Amino acid sequence: MSKKQKKTLLRIIIAGVIFAGGLFVPKNADNFTFLWFLRLGVFLAAYFTAGWDVLWKAIRNIAHGQVFDENFLMTIASVGAMITGDYADGTAVMLLYQVGELFQSIAVGKSRKSISDMIDLSPDYANVERGGEVSEVLPDEVAVGETVVIKPGEKVPLDGVVIFGSSGLNTAALTGESALRDVSEGDEVLSGSVNTNGLLKIRTTSVYSDSTAAKILELVENSTENKAKTENFITRFAKIYTPIVVIGAVLLAVIPPLFDGNWNEWIYRALTFLVVSCPCALVISVPMSFFGGIGGASKRGIMVKGANYLEELAKARTFVFDKTGTLTKGSFEVSEINPAGISEEELLSLCASAEKISNHPIAKSIVRAAEKRSLSMDAENAEEIAGFGVKAVVSGKEIFVGNARLMEKNGV
Repeated sequence: MSKKQKKTLLRIIIAGVIFAGGLFVPKNADNFTFLWFLRLGVFLAAYFTAGWDVLWKAIRNIAHGQVFDENFLMTIASVGAMITGDYADGTAVMLLYQVGELFQSIAVGKSRKSISDMIDLSPDYANVERGGEVSEVLPDEVAVGETVVIKPGEKVPLDGVVIFGSSGLNTAALTGESALRDVSEGDEVLSGSVNTNGLLKIRTTSVYSDSTAAKILELVENSTENKAKTENFITRFAKIYTPIVVIGAVLLAVIPPLFDGNWNEWIYRALTFLVVSCPCALVISVPMSFFGGIGGASKRGIMVKGANYLEELAKARTFVFDKTGTLTKGSFEVSEINPAGISEEELLSLCASAEKISNHPIAKSIVRAAEKRSLSMDAENAEEIAGFGVKAVVSGKEIFVGNARLMEKNGV
């Protein structure tokens, strides 16, 4: 739970304890006696402890012209019950309402956390080179055109162009593609991708707020603002329904007593009608259902851009998927070994010995294959050449493991 939720829970517990204490004060005490004042004071303490924020919201919304909402209904119903002498009922209404609000807040918080955890793109810092010195600053403090140094294992903090170095970038968080993207001088890089091996220097082409990572995070955070048709209907319905309920309660409190004179009884019934008819469940349940659906999907790595898309998904009959990383795990496996002049085990051992230092997905698959066969993987002076492969000394021999460009470069 968040700090705010913990404070709310503490308030509810304190109010609940005070409320429970009030139930032991005699109910049938005469007005303006010590026991009457004691009972009133205890329940007022519990009432304001639990619901002061609801009262404040109701007053503030009325001042802004937003009269008919759940805060207004809860305030009218609970204050009315207190005025008619039903202190326990008035306090209980506010206490139970706050319990429901807390459960709703916790549910929303869990969904938000699932959504934010699904996509971890936001960089914590950027290494900016200024005046020949590298300093660590917040990404939003970096201007366009500045030089940013990105070390192996760090996230690319802003969009830019490589001006020094070469490396392999893990863009899985952006594209879902598991294979590394090789970049060198002159290539564009996107914020949110991860530098896996070589040192890079980039010249930024955008501020952080306009970067790829920031735009994707904004899309995720605003995913619940795209409302479904059902949600829009409920919102419109509540604006009509709530005033009707209030008018009905007023009529119920005023008209019947004109005939039988029992004002207290009918006012109490009108207040009960207000509480029962409050559209909280109706107004909250629909958006909560969509929000929970978006949060549940994000927990499984699926980003839904809004409730309207979730609603339309129910009508879909054909689905198109990107295979790698979506339907498949996106991890490589050694399926075949084709040696020339040496055995399969010797070739695999040589390759794995050199690739052991690399974080490249293909390198990892070669090392796993060697481990399954319990082959030795001993290398000296191993060095990763970003964008090309690896060179190392194994059993006194210099070997190269990598792509065709590496072989051409070394005359192999």
